[in-house]
Amino acid sequence: MTQPVSDFKSKSGFKRILAATSYSIDGFKSAWTHEHAFRQELIVVVIGAIVALVLPVSSFQKLFLIAVLVLVLIVELINSAIEAVVDRVSLERHPLSKNAKDFGSAAVMLAVLIAIASWTVVLFNRFY
Repeated sequence: MTQPVSDFKSKSGFKRILAATSYSIDGFKSAWTHEHAFRQELIVVVIGAIVALVLPVSSFQKLFLIAVLVLVLIVELINSAIEAVVDRVSLERHPLSKNAKDFGSAAVMLAVLIAIASWTVVLFNRFY
């Protein structure tokens, strides 16, 4: 018995890589256009990356400081995807829809707290 295959999964090889790149660019464009939190967090990431690059810390610490900021963006994109799917299914208020959105929001908050804690530890160890 064959399993049904989505038309979106039909590409293979280099075509798949090109398609995935195009979908990712579309995702970034959509997030920038429609998600205020993503825009705000991206601005923080750009500023934070510049600060991290000029800080007198090791290359590994620079990478780490930038990576935890990018982690916030990754979790925000996943949260936005969850919200989009919930809204696609129904705009009606429902406890399960609220849970899904709240779980995504909590995940973003945890990522932000990890980033804050990481920056605090690296800066404290470097300057105190």
